[in-house]
Amino acid sequence: MKYMLMRKADTDTENAVLPTEGILQAMADYNDRMTQAGVFVDGNGLRPTSEGCRIQFRNGEPTVIQGPFEQTGELLAGYSVLEVDSLEEAIAWAKQWPPEDADGNVTLELRRYFTLEDFEPSAALEQHRAQEKLPREMNVHVAFAGNCREAMEFYAEVTGGNLEAMITYGETPAAEDMPPEMHDRIVHSSLNLRGRRLMGADMAGDCYQPPQGAQVHLDYASPEQGERVFQALSEGGTVIMPFEKTFWAHRFGMVTDRFGVQWMISAELEHCQ
Repeated sequence: MKYMLMRKADTDTENAVLPTEGILQAMADYNDRMTQAGVFVDGNGLRPTSEGCRIQFRNGEPTVIQGPFEQTGELLAGYSVLEVDSLEEAIAWAKQWPPEDADGNVTLELRRYFTLEDFEPSAALEQHRAQEKLPREMNVHVAFAGNCREAMEFYAEVTGGNLEAMITYGETPAAEDMPPEMHDRIVHSSLNLRGRRLMGADMAGDCYQPPQGAQVHLDYASPEQGERVFQALSEGGTVIMPFEKTFWAHRFGMVTDRFGVQWMISAELEHCQ
């Protein structure tokens, strides 16, 4: 069963006083212990209510109320999500909250999540079950023949995405099973594009096969943006379909870049002048 462990706000959290290095370390150690025990799902701290708002509905009409809010002790400063077998186990973990936080003067609250099993069968419930089948996110993974680092750094430059991971075989336990020439090759890389990820890795020896039958699609708000990216990906590559107006998009083009990855670049019709 899943519980939310909520850390109530206090004067410091409402005044945006950041945790000290000691508190950060204590919380990191606490989260590590729960992670190793397999009970820690997620957790975050929240900025003060002066930077937030409430949306209050009356007769279906919303009203936005800007913070800050009173009754500090009833507000939320952060939370952790725990996956445990019982309330007693959740309480046991809550009792281990780091005493470094607020010199040990903290109020916590535990609340159990509802599950779909708590509800009677219905059409609405089945719709929720269908939603649960969806993955948390969908990403694209591309194989490379030893030039993953070069390719991913190029894609980050072209798209403006965040290259959030670049890990070599030599940095992992797999190093001892890999030939020395693979140690500086990439076992995992991740380019974050608005929450969607293009991931890549170098394949060893005969394991590499050029990508076939799949394209990475990027949709831009303007033809100028799409044109810039299309031209950059075309350099040293092969244009499959020129970046031109089509009956389904203001601009659309297909290209295989110099790394062998196929791309579809488009600008939607709604942006047509």
